[in-house]
Amino acid sequence: MVTEHASHPPLDLPGLDPRFSHITAVPGSGADAGLSREWHYLDTGDELAHLGVPIVGTVLAVHGNPTWSYYWRDLLTQSAQAAESGSPAWRVIAVDQLDMGYSERTGIHRPLAQRVTDLTAFTDALALTGPVISLGHDWGGVVSLGWAVDHPSQLAGVMLLNTAVHHEQGKPIPAPLRLARARGMLAASTVRTTAFLETTLALTSAPLDAAVKDAYRAPYRTASRRQGIGGFVADIPVDANHESFSELERIAAGVAQLDLPALMLWGPRDPIFSDYYLDDLIERLPYANVHRFEGAGHLVAEDAPYADSVLTWLSDNAASLANPGSTSPSPRQAVAPVSPDLDDSNFVPLWHKLDARRDDTATAVIDMSTRGRRGPQQVSWRQLADRVSQIAAGLTSIGVEKGQRVSLLIPPGPTLTAVVYACLRIGAVIVVADAGLGVKGLTRAVRGSWPDFVIGEAPGLIAARTLGWPGVRISTARLPKVSAATLGVSYSLRDIITLGADTPIPAPPRSEDDAAILFTSGSTGPAKGVVYRHGQLSALRDVLASHFEVTADTGLVTGFAPFALLGPALGTRSVTPEMDVSSPRTLTAHAVAAAVQASGASMVFLSPAAILNVVATAGDLTPQDRSELERVRTFLSTGAPIGAELLASLGALMPNATPHSPYGMTECLLVTDITLDGIRTAAGDTDAGVCVGRPIGANLVRISALDEGGVATGAPSSEPGVLGEIIVSAPHLKDHYDRLWLTDRAAVRETKIDTDAADASDAADAADAPRARWHRTGDVGHLDDLGRLWVEGRLPHVIVSATGPIAPVGAEQDVEGVSAVRRAAVVGVGPHRLRQAVAVVETIPSTNRPGLASPELTTAVRASTTLPLVAVLAVPQLPTDIRHNSKIDRSRLSIWAERLLAGGKPTAP
Repeated sequence: MVTEHASHPPLDLPGLDPRFSHITAVPGSGADAGLSREWHYLDTGDELAHLGVPIVGTVLAVHGNPTWSYYWRDLLTQSAQAAESGSPAWRVIAVDQLDMGYSERTGIHRPLAQRVTDLTAFTDALALTGPVISLGHDWGGVVSLGWAVDHPSQLAGVMLLNTAVHHEQGKPIPAPLRLARARGMLAASTVRTTAFLETTLALTSAPLDAAVKDAYRAPYRTASRRQGIGGFVADIPVDANHESFSELERIAAGVAQLDLPALMLWGPRDPIFSDYYLDDLIERLPYANVHRFEGAGHLVAEDAPYADSVLTWLSDNAASLANPGSTSPSPRQAVAPVSPDLDDSNFVPLWHKLDARRDDTATAVIDMSTRGRRGPQQVSWRQLADRVSQIAAGLTSIGVEKGQRVSLLIPPGPTLTAVVYACLRIGAVIVVADAGLGVKGLTRAVRGSWPDFVIGEAPGLIAARTLGWPGVRISTARLPKVSAATLGVSYSLRDIITLGADTPIPAPPRSEDDAAILFTSGSTGPAKGVVYRHGQLSALRDVLASHFEVTADTGLVTGFAPFALLGPALGTRSVTPEMDVSSPRTLTAHAVAAAVQASGASMVFLSPAAILNVVATAGDLTPQDRSELERVRTFLSTGAPIGAELLASLGALMPNATPHSPYGMTECLLVTDITLDGIRTAAGDTDAGVCVGRPIGANLVRISALDEGGVATGAPSSEPGVLGEIIVSAPHLKDHYDRLWLTDRAAVRETKIDTDAADASDAADAADAPRARWHRTGDVGHLDDLGRLWVEGRLPHVIVSATGPIAPVGAEQDVEGVSAVRRAAVVGVGPHRLRQAVAVVETIPSTNRPGLASPELTTAVRASTTLPLVAVLAVPQLPTDIRHNSKIDRSRLSIWAERLLAGGKPTAP
């Protein structure tokens, strides 16, 4: 038996304050009974005593394998720095588990139960009293939770970074661990060589600094000092026969009983502790604050600002953490199912009008896409209602329950409509991510939401199988047995309907139950899951019906996916025109006319990108097509603001329609509205940007002014003429983002509007100002004297110059007034606060080569705007974001322009 005493780490490790380093002797227990073991640990206690600040309690941090207490260095340093203000502080103790880091090498096998016992012996030796918050990562997460469930009287809360407490029997453990445990590989990869250590240190989004890597290696220079690494890997409970399996099951059961504040910070790009384990932990701790740092990996503490997040969470929960059990309701009570006593008398569910027309044989939904069929597919209200009930019963029969997530990979049409309403009816939460996100974006969305079930057509199911998306798979069509087995499909919708023949549909969900997770476009970063409750979806239906006067006879042509499912909720027929819904530019003018003819619709929803192609293909319209389009009375451009010229071009094709251009986003699909006449009236004003009109119904809009650095720091206000971030509130505003606690926290904290700050000139508005839910849109703009909103771009695209922030859209509109310019983008180049404006244009006729614009065009563009332009560049086509072809990717253009002006090759942006 080889043993080595504990020692202090070197003094020069980056980011580690040597004053925090301690060694203590701990009486052994379990396999160590009668012995004394030396532990190395990091501790801010002495520094807090030196500062003389009150200590609230202790954060007990436990590292994983093959790291050591160095993993927590940022938290120790930042917590000590925060205490310098004299405020009450949390003491942070980060241990080196025995046989790891700089603690004693015992030479004794230490399974999970022993390690939990070890940690108890350590805290007893330090005479640690409550309140204590456990913090763990990797297998240190399991050990810390073992200590937590064994010390209920001391425990105040739990915090976790990527870890796991349960592994489904029969499911293989992650591949890297299988490889490390393979016969002949365990000792070779973990002890005799540094392979396991080096592989772990590579699991970051960006390579670790060389000095930081070396600091992690420092305690493990020799094979004898790496025995603990091998021991940890050998102790992974791969099945029920493993000696640590029962202890893991005990801890997992105990975690599910905890009723104290919890925080989980997660790196989704972890090949070991994936979102599969996060989902399990969320089921056990459903009240936990969860934040997924998209792009972060296994060593999430090295990839993301975890220490800031921990300190923020400690501050937010200071009262309940300092007095465990004092909060009423408790965390579990706060997320308990909606009380049956909830007054839902005013709640009209989304499927109400579908039920009301259950015996109606008139057409409800039309799908104009052929997709292997001959001609349009039409479904009556009776057929749709029956199919919804059948699918709802069938899903119930296979175990789909209220609150479970169902990812839908089905194009708009009758099948998607029936599945959506069936899921909503039984309280399942639908997960909808646009195919326009691309394979990578869809994978992030599906894995991030971690659905329990996936219902899709063959292309979606192939992607689910190939990319390892979670969920029980259900095919919309019946597949041959071999194909179903290959794709891992458990049921077809026909199977579902058959199985549910004798199954009653459960009680309907309430207004406060979660209903849907809709993913944003991903145009300004990874797509975010936006959570709507049933009451908010119904409020969206109501504002749409009221503002646009939708009746049973209206009929909708829906060329914009988010609105394609609202026809049954509005009690009117709907038709999806022939197009690829993931590519709006595939919609033609003839397809719109055909959809109007087939449905008799008088209202048309189109995205700006679709409008571009509809206008471009207007020459293909037949006299009959034009006659059909004359019956349209309302059309809406939804998805992004557009100018009067494009709206008028479409209006010329529908001469009897009132053109509208509502403003909204995935988080709040309808905020303001303006007609073409309204846009033309606003065009006579001197305001910069695109006028999107006044708030609809009970909606509110505020502006948070930009400071000199381009940051929206101003108090939310309705003062006219102030450039700032647009903030909105509405009855149908989303509830929260899915598993993005920090994003939600920022939205709630930064948009809290006091009654005193509200516009006192409008008493009703002022009375409504302290609403709980507001949303920072990330758009910039201003309000005018008439209360109209003008959108001037996105917050990340603001050009922060020496004279202050400049929004791009106003100057872009000026440039687009030049006859030789089709579209324009104004972007910044140079250092922050000293950025210069550059115009990038699509020309008429189109240029073949990107680069500097001609001298004549440059002169004309510069003369069109008061904004000084350091350069004018011409490109064949401006790059657009992933899903909305109308949204120019200004961030990408800025990088391209800066590179080109610095002498780079004139390649396409």
